[in-house]
Amino acid sequence: MAHAIILMNLGTPAEPTPGAVRAFLREFLSDTRVVEIPKPVWQLILNLFILPLRPKRIAPAYAEIWDSGLDGEPVSGSPIMFYTRRQAELLQARLQPHDSVAGDETGGGNVMVTYAMTYGAPNLADTVERLRQEGAKRFTLVPLYPQYSATTTGAIYDQVARIIRTSRDVPDISVVHHYWEHPGYIAALANSVREHWHKHGQAEKLMMSFHGIPKANTRKGDPYYHHCCGTAERLAEALGLSRERWEITFQSRFGKAEWLQPYTDKTLIEWGRNGVASVDVLCPAFSADCLETLEEIAVENRANFIDAGGREYRYIPALNTREDHIAMLEAIVRERISDLEAG
Repeated sequence: MAHAIILMNLGTPAEPTPGAVRAFLREFLSDTRVVEIPKPVWQLILNLFILPLRPKRIAPAYAEIWDSGLDGEPVSGSPIMFYTRRQAELLQARLQPHDSVAGDETGGGNVMVTYAMTYGAPNLADTVERLRQEGAKRFTLVPLYPQYSATTTGAIYDQVARIIRTSRDVPDISVVHHYWEHPGYIAALANSVREHWHKHGQAEKLMMSFHGIPKANTRKGDPYYHHCCGTAERLAEALGLSRERWEITFQSRFGKAEWLQPYTDKTLIEWGRNGVASVDVLCPAFSADCLETLEEIAVENRANFIDAGGREYRYIPALNTREDHIAMLEAIVRERISDLEAG
């Protein structure tokens, strides 16, 4: 039985232009999982104020990161698209075609690995249909979000539900809910930090900055905050850091509502003003570098810290195509397929 593995990431504009950014933001910000404001009110705000103005402001930021790699690695096009595609290619190489995923236990079916995006192209519905035409009978989706949130992984479940609802022959689809507790994930993060320290030295503080969500989402039952705290605590333990050496923060708040705190930008400014000379910043929620890490974290927040009096600010890249990262994804896939076959 052919088994398709689909790595899922957020998505990207097709090109770094205002028109392409506008099309991407329209789809992204129209998802009620992302913005929970009543739809008529939000659509008015979105179409009158955000879409006419924001694409023109952020398209230059996309242009800055387009074709830009980290640590000398060449990137073609959008970094998040490039890294997600390469992750799928490298995972496929580990799960060779016609090779049993977990020995005799899986029945020796073919494994097909590809990727899709929640917003923009390639979309999930088209990817599933294409793979079905190529012979896939079972699908495992691996959202590249280690920590679950309704705003990210939840939106993928919605897309699966739409595929099921509109299919006469419902595909056999399972979704990896989260993997922040996976030992391979924590080990890969710890390895990336240690390698950074070996190359650049250890800063006074390690900041683990996660994408933020409205605080109200946590009160409504979203487990994301607890997953982030668990990640930070396990990583600090793996690195042997005492509590005063690290901090968990949240970036990218939007609008006037209260979001998860402490805020990344305000914390960096406070540290700079209070005499912290050096900081290393890691974004554990991101499996691939993108606009948010390469621009907001690596550039904007560096300026916040330096302008406030800090001296050294270093961004530790996302796991991207690291061998231990791909090995961790392989372990997750093998465990999932083994469980499905056993069940």
